[in-house]
Amino acid sequence: MTDYLLVDISNSYTKLAFASITRLSAPVRIATAKLSSGLVAGLLRRQKIRKIVVSSVVPEKNPAILKGARKVDVIWLDSTLKLGLTIDYPKPKSIGADRLANAVAVTELYGFPAIVVDFGTAVTFDIVSGERKYIGGVIAPGLEAITNFLYQRTALLPKISLKEPRSVVGKSTSEAMLSGAVIGYRGLVREILMRIKAEHFPRKKLYVVGTGGYARLIARELPEIGAIRPHLTLEGLRIIANLNH
Repeated sequence: MTDYLLVDISNSYTKLAFASITRLSAPVRIATAKLSSGLVAGLLRRQKIRKIVVSSVVPEKNPAILKGARKVDVIWLDSTLKLGLTIDYPKPKSIGADRLANAVAVTELYGFPAIVVDFGTAVTFDIVSGERKYIGGVIAPGLEAITNFLYQRTALLPKISLKEPRSVVGKSTSEAMLSGAVIGYRGLVREILMRIKAEHFPRKKLYVVGTGGYARLIARELPEIGAIRPHLTLEGLRIIANLNH
């Protein structure tokens, strides 16, 4: 028997991983639209576990977890659980579960004060203060959302695959879009990080960690991001499960 099945349900994709108290197994990623009770039940037939721990920002998928879990206890991540940090935020229940998981993980694995930059459907910046308090964040459109918007709302601009541009000056429409997306997006991230640091952490050591689907692509040219942790949200779920065991 292992300890947990961790489930991170985001808008586009869901990640699932078995975990012990100390480490994750290799996660599986599926489109959130394909998450079903049958899939959850199938995983539980493969591996006996003590608890399912869920971060969900897609409420309509929550019944699939409950139905698939059957008699296995489910912990739903929210602000009422033991998190190992305090929350300095007017409406704690409105904070996305994935954002809480990221804040918990960065605090435990790296230290504080800290910023997590999560490159998902949206890009989110979540901040933990030097007093180990979650103090809020920033939400901006995700990289894929920006490029898909251009494709969907213009007659002549193509759909592009996101990768490192060869040059800032594109020699085709696709190259010009790629340069604007990737290099422009780095500018967005850099400016937000600079303003957070200036406003809250002048002259302080700060841990900045990237996670999410496009973290490696964007962060490779951003020295402001000190580390990339692809499965940070799942690590947060593991840590929270331990705190609430």
